[in-house]
Order: sequence, then structure tokens, then C-alpha cells
Amino acid sequence: MKALIIGCGIGGPVTAMALREVGIDVEIFEAYGQGAEDVGSFLNVASNGLAALRVLGAHRKILSRAIPTPRMVMWSGTGKRLGEVANGLRLDDGTVSHTVLRSDLYRTIRDEAAQHDIKITYGKRLVSYDESGRRVTARFEDGTEATGDLLIACDGVHSRTRAILDPGAPAPRYSGLYSLGGIVRDTGMPGEPGVYNMVFGKRAFFGYTVAESGETWWFANLPRRLGDVPEDWKPVLVRAFEDDANSSAELVRRSDVHPGAPIYDLPPLPIWHRGRVLLTGDAAHATSPSSGQGASLAIEDAVVLARCLRDSGSHTEAFARFEAERRPRVERVVAYSRTISNNKAAGPVARVFRDLMLPFFLKKSASQESLAWMYRYQASL
Repeated sequence: MKALIIGCGIGGPVTAMALREVGIDVEIFEAYGQGAEDVGSFLNVASNGLAALRVLGAHRKILSRAIPTPRMVMWSGTGKRLGEVANGLRLDDGTVSHTVLRSDLYRTIRDEAAQHDIKITYGKRLVSYDESGRRVTARFEDGTEATGDLLIACDGVHSRTRAILDPGAPAPRYSGLYSLGGIVRDTGMPGEPGVYNMVFGKRAFFGYTVAESGETWWFANLPRRLGDVPEDWKPVLVRAFEDDANSSAELVRRSDVHPGAPIYDLPPLPIWHRGRVLLTGDAAHATSPSSGQGASLAIEDAVVLARCLRDSGSHTEAFARFEAERRPRVERVVAYSRTISNNKAAGPVARVFRDLMLPFFLKKSASQESLAWMYRYQASL
């Protein structure tokens, strides 16, 4: 059996490695002409995602490039401490959630795939596919094509594969927020290493963590009309945070601000698969970054899909089993994450209510067991 994998972000190489583990030949096709070595800021790989990577033996190299971030402390824009929650649960070997540069995660996963002799071809933008008998053929913008037994979509929230599979599928939803970030060395910012400080500011949301090295890794979620992109984000962010009772505005002033990107998620899709084609990761269930689960869900998908294909009598049965196992979980995470995003974009009245109620909510959620449904999931082969 051979699987054509569309997309070489995070999900594509992990899916390829998982399928190779169960004896399926794979090839990855990436739309862009080169890799994503310099794309993006940083992201959270939650403990459940690291557990899934451990199944593939790929977690140690990720951990060596990441910083442990097992806790989150919430603050109001007035400087009031609102509460604390766990950022994941410890694995049986003590591993906690980690924060990693997206470029480091990408390079590590891609290089690991290459060590498994997985072929990656760039400049292959999917334009169509068709099925004939027991085969599926992908056709690319450059006029070339590839044929295999399965086509697995790992091409993200704006998936071309999804648009072909189901032209009536709901479109990605804009959250009302732009995401920006940066890293500043030797800031002297207060904060315990390994702790995310999350600030519900008066005009925008700000998060940062201090690494053992003294670097401060920060991100901002700024309410913004879609498409309203300034020439320079820095003064816009400084104005958004200058009235908050913390050092976020000063931190932004000292930073090289990564380009802003709109945050999307996906409403529940009616169709995840048809024939020999299956959607996975963000192509099937994109979540906002507010839950810190996007990469982890894609990694879980890869492991579960490999198991379903190995243990099923046909691809039809495998795809159905995959959806039945994954859909309830991922849709719950998407909904949970969307609720958090909505709180970040709260207006003046809602903001007052949020800051009054959030301490009670966080106290209820402070128990690790309250989020065990999200972090204790075990993807296994």
C-alpha cells in the first residue's frame, strides 16, 4: 500500500513516519517550493502530543530544542493575579508540556522523516485528484501527477484537499484575533522559568514565559478586523498594551515583532473522508492556539490513523474507525479553545464580567483532573 500525503508542515512528516511504522509506503507533496524553516514564531507541544511523539521515538530531539512550560498563571490587565492552571499533565517519565520554536519543531520532524527514507517533493500544489478502481491520482499545478492507494490530507486549515473532497464544507472561521510574537534576550522580566504568564489586558491578550537562558518568549492576540494589516505592527501593539499594569508594552518596544497572522478554526465538518481520501490535522479540525493543542492533535491523528489502517480489513473501515475515535475528542478541544479565544477578544463590558468571574472558573479548573480529558489521552500503535 502507498499513501500520498499532501502537506509538509508538522502533520505531514509525522503522519508519514507513523504510516511507515505499520508498513505503508509514503510520499509527501508540499505546495511551497521550499521548506518552512523560517516560518512562524513558537508553539506549545502539550504533554499528550509529546506522548504521541514518544510512540514514534521522535520526542527526545524535540525536547532538546524546547523549554519546559508546565504551568500557566493568569493575570488581569490591572495586575491582579486571577489564578493558576496546569499546562498539561506530567507523563509517567516526568515529561511536561514544552514550548518550541515552530521552525525547530518543523526541522526536527522533517529531518526525522528523511532519516526514515521518506521522500518529500516541494513545489507540488494540489489542483485535483480522481479515483479509478483501487487507486487515487493526485494532479499538481505544475502538470505532474502521482498515484497511490490512499491520499491523506495534512494541508492545514485552508486545505485544498478539503475543498475538493467537499465543496460545500464550512469555511474556516476567523476568531477576530491576530497572533503576533517575539523573543527578547536578557529582559529582566519577572517570572519563574517554566511558567506561562497570561495577561487578559484591557485591549489585547499577552502571554510570555521566561527561559532559563534569560530570554523572554512572548506572544500577543490582538482583536482586529480581518485584513486590517498595518505597515508596522510594533506601534499598534505598544498602544494596545501601554495602559496595562505590566511590562508588555516595553517588551514589545524591545522586540523584533514577527508578522501578524489571523487566527482561524474550523466548525465541525460533515465529511472527513470519501473513497480513498481522508482529512487529518488542521485540514479536518483546526483549533485556535488558545488551547495549545493544534500540533498535538495532528500528532495524535497520525498515530491513530496508522493503527486503524494496520488493524482494519480495508481503508474504508480504517477511515470510519479513525473518525469515530477522533471526532468527539477534537471537536471538544476546538470548542474549548474557541471559548478561550472569545474571552481574549472581550469588549469593555464583557471584560469586566470576565475579570470578575475568571478567578472562580480558574479555581474550579485548578485541579489537574478537570482537564485530564484533554491531557491524558493516549494515542497508541
